[in-house]
Amino acid sequence: MIAALTRERAWRRHVVTALDLRAGERVLDVGCGTGSLLLALSAAAPTASLMGIDPDSDVLNRARAKAHAASADIAFAQGFLDQDFIAREGPFDAVVSSLVLHQTPIETKAGLLAGMRRALKDGGRFCLADYGLQSGLMRVLFRASVQALDGVHDTQPNADGVLPRLMREAGFTTVVEVKQVRTATGSICIWIARPG
Repeated sequence: MIAALTRERAWRRHVVTALDLRAGERVLDVGCGTGSLLLALSAAAPTASLMGIDPDSDVLNRARAKAHAASADIAFAQGFLDQDFIAREGPFDAVVSSLVLHQTPIETKAGLLAGMRRALKDGGRFCLADYGLQSGLMRVLFRASVQALDGVHDTQPNADGVLPRLMREAGFTTVVEVKQVRTATGSICIWIARPG
């Protein structure tokens, strides 16, 4: 039901297009959940080296099962995007994260974005899909759904449009919103960012 309300297939397709993966590239999905985005990336770029990280062991078990059922070669790691993980597994050609940051406090948003920047190779790219600036009807829908479920404190900065500024503060010099997908839960924005 959440996938339908958030038009998951639509925004996920735009993320795959925006990342434009090339053969052999290393890609990290931060907060990968059940691995749906990684499966879409695998289908689009079967020779890319894909890895997902998430702190929730239950969703990672589901992600592993989905990858196995699809015969997709995807690595998964349980944990957080910290300096040890980055030193051990990085750097990556591309980093992606979807629908994670709106659920976190502003300090965590900033810290995760800085970590994603550190995980990238020079010249790499970052794709973020999350709730961005909400206006008009989208703001009403966002309040009635996302904020009703996840609370206002952590979600309001997203609705106020804070993410592009936080990306720049994390070291991304080019931040471009490439798509906005209107959903029953508010607008989900897709950005491509590159480090300076």
